[in-house]
Amino acid sequence: MLTAAASGSALAEGNAAAGKNKSSMCAGCHGIEGYRSVYPDTYRVPKIGGQHAEYIIAALKAYKAGERKHATMRAIAGSLSDQDMADLAAYYSDAK
Repeated sequence: MLTAAASGSALAEGNAAAGKNKSSMCAGCHGIEGYRSVYPDTYRVPKIGGQHAEYIIAALKAYKAGERKHATMRAIAGSLSDQDMADLAAYYSDAK
């Protein structure tokens, strides 16, 4: 369902180099193997390197819209433009 929401012309063209420059806010949690956050609840932070770009965009859009519930991710996604999301997705889809 999330992938369908992000498919087609709704996707901006992502730039992996630009995404790398924007990734510092993500690396603090998603860049640590096995990291768990404890706010608002204990939550296993997923690895996003190598994930499909369309999935990353759909997830970020769902956080921004409030369809996914995690206060930190909602705040971060809320600050991102569609281009930021596409750039981050391009970077992380190529990362391992």
